[in-house]
Amino acid sequence: MAENKIPSDIKKMSYEEALEELEDIVRQLEDGSGGLDDGIKAYERGAMLKRHCEAKLADAQMRVEKIVLNADGNPETEDADLD
Repeated sequence: MAENKIPSDIKKMSYEEALEELEDIVRQLEDGSGGLDDGIKAYERGAMLKRHCEAKLADAQMRVEKIVLNADGNPETEDADLD
């Protein structure tokens, strides 16, 4: 698996689906079930799921906020006008 490339099956997941699988992986790793190779594969998949979730959250945040300049010329955020 390429280090920086998120697999297509993960890209298709919703935030909730990816988070649920990530939580399952964390439980599995905390339990210590499985061998070393399985643990490493699970950790790698978990890292990809984490990146996918972070990207989904960042996208959602950008959809709800926009950056504007205030009267002093400093940037600030305000709710995006989605209408």
